[in-house]
Amino acid sequence: MKRDWEIVKVFGNYVSGAAPIEERQEILDLIAYVKENKIDYCCATSIDRVSRDLLTGVKIIRTLAEQGVNLYLANYNIFTLDDDGKISVMSELMLSVTLSVASYERMQIRTRLNMGYRAYIQRRKENPELRLGRQGYQKSEDAYREQYAKELSLMRKGISMRNVRQLTGTSLGTLQKLKKYL
Repeated sequence: MKRDWEIVKVFGNYVSGAAPIEERQEILDLIAYVKENKIDYCCATSIDRVSRDLLTGVKIIRTLAEQGVNLYLANYNIFTLDDDGKISVMSELMLSVTLSVASYERMQIRTRLNMGYRAYIQRRKENPELRLGRQGYQKSEDAYREQYAKELSLMRKGISMRNVRQLTGTSLGTLQKLKKYL
């Protein structure tokens, strides 16, 4: 269903949905923004973008509801508030289930990661030649000089690495590696 809404601000979610509200600056910014600007609706693509923890999710939804903000969850096509501005019984039930599922998924991911890590450590005990950490291939000096000729030229002229990064888009980490070829 197409909504005829005006999007006034987008809040990016760069912190784990499992983090408490106090550690999620974008949620704090969202709450402050809706209070200050009298926002009617907020939209989240899915409940796990709001939270992956049942209690934290409920707290966020109730905080928004206290401000009269109706949260729309796009993946389920549901609104949190009913026509009277109260948290609807159906959405509360759906949110309890979906937040519990999101929390369970988070636990499953963590469990699988830990199992994989433990299995790797065991294989490493049996074969000490296995390396721990990221393994990659190292470019030769000639390959670096050829690929990053522009960056090296700018750095030789005395232009700072930060300015070279802005001009070329090359990461500071790569520019640090290139310093040894000057």
